[in-house]
Amino acid sequence: MGQVTIYLDDETETRMKEAAKASGVAVSRWVAELVREKTATEWPEAVCQLAGAWPDFPDAETLRRAQGQDVAREPF
Repeated sequence: MGQVTIYLDDETETRMKEAAKASGVAVSRWVAELVREKTATEWPEAVCQLAGAWPDFPDAETLRRAQGQDVAREPF
């Protein structure tokens, strides 16, 4: 298991300790969870479950219908 040394100003250290205490975990575990959260490569499950949650939201075709035709692009 790796060890990391970080330097924090007093206010940040206090806030970190309070947040860890409020979460009911040790500071090292709180920091590790924060690092995992910030380096995640997938959406959290709660976000994935939101897909399709708004059945009345218009689809892309409906949203673009009023935009008209695109102008032809210039060749390279």
